[in-house]
Amino acid sequence: MTATRRATLRSILALTVVALMANGLTPVLAAAQTALTVYTAVEADDLKKYAARFNEDHPNIQIKWVRDSTGVVTAKLLAEKANPQADVVWGLAATSLMILNAEGLLTPYAPKGVDKLDPQFRDKANPPAWVGMDAWVGAICFNTVEAKKRNIPAPASWRDLAKPAYKGQVVMPNPASSGTGFLDVSSWLQIFGEAEGWKYMDGLHQNVAVYTHSGSKPCAMAAQGEYVVGISFEFRAARLKKQGAPIDIIFPEEKSGWDMETTGIVKGTKNLEAARTLVDWSVSEKAMRLYNEGYAVVAITSMSKPIEFLPGNMLDKMIKNDFGWAAANRKRILDEWAKRYDAKSEPKK
Repeated sequence: MTATRRATLRSILALTVVALMANGLTPVLAAAQTALTVYTAVEADDLKKYAARFNEDHPNIQIKWVRDSTGVVTAKLLAEKANPQADVVWGLAATSLMILNAEGLLTPYAPKGVDKLDPQFRDKANPPAWVGMDAWVGAICFNTVEAKKRNIPAPASWRDLAKPAYKGQVVMPNPASSGTGFLDVSSWLQIFGEAEGWKYMDGLHQNVAVYTHSGSKPCAMAAQGEYVVGISFEFRAARLKKQGAPIDIIFPEEKSGWDMETTGIVKGTKNLEAARTLVDWSVSEKAMRLYNEGYAVVAITSMSKPIEFLPGNMLDKMIKNDFGWAAANRKRILDEWAKRYDAKSEPKK
C-alpha cells in the first residue's frame, strides 16, 4: 500500500469517527466496556445517581443493577450458589453478607483505603470478606395530622406501640423480605431479651394492620395518611419529611436497631479486576460524601455530617448491635416470626 493511499485511509477513518460522534454514536474504536452485574438493596431512587458518580471516575465499567429488598436478594444469592450470576453485592445488609460469607460465596479483598473505615464497618478478617458503606437506623414515622384527627398520642418508646391507642394504626416491614424489618426484630430481641422480646412483639402484632415487604413502604404509608405509625428507617423518613410529608421522625427511648449497607465480591466472578475497582470506589472518600447525602452515619465515621430533620448525635440513637448473633440466628428468628405473625403480611408479588 502506497503512502498516499495510507494517508487517504487515515483521513477517511478520522472523518468517520467525527461523524459518529457528531450523531451521538460511540465509535467502534472506543474502549470496550466491562459490564458488572451488581445485586443491591439500595433504595431504587438512588441507583442512577450512584452509577453516574462511579462512572465519572470509571467510564469503562457499566453497572447492571439487579435490585430488590434485602431478604429477596439474599435468598437469590443463596439459591445461585452453584452457579453465581452476580459479580458484586453492593448495598446489602451486613447480616446478609455474613451469611453469604459463611456459605463461601464471597471472595475476600482489602480495598484501597480500607484502613480508614471505622472497625465496626468492616469484616474482622484480613483480608475482609465485606466492607461497609453506611448505616441505616430504625425509626418511627408518625403522621401528626392523622394523629390529631384520631386523638392518638405520639409514642416515646417501642413499648408504647403495643398500647391499645395504636390498634390498627401501625405498619412495619416483614423481616423475611426486608432488612429493616429484620433489624427491628433482631434488635428488640437484644433490647428486651428473647422471652420479653417475643412477648413485646405479640402485643405489637395486635396493633399492626399489615407487614409490608419493603422497609421504606411503612413510612410512605404513614406519610400519605393511610396509617398513623410506620416503622421504617431514618433515611426514608428524612427524605419524605423534606418533601413536605406531615410526619415526625421518632427515635424511641430504648434506642434503635441498625444495620450497615455493605459491599463484597461474589466468588467466581469473571470480572475480578472490575469488581475490585468498584469495591475500591465504594469505600473512597468520594463515595462516603455520596452516601452522606442521605445517611447520617457513613463507614468513615469522621466524615459523617448531620442530615436535615435528623438528630446530630445519630450514633447515640443506635443500640450496640451484635451482628454476628443476628446473622447466626437469622433463620431461627424468621421461622419463629413467620409462625406467629405472617398471617398479616401483604401478598408477595
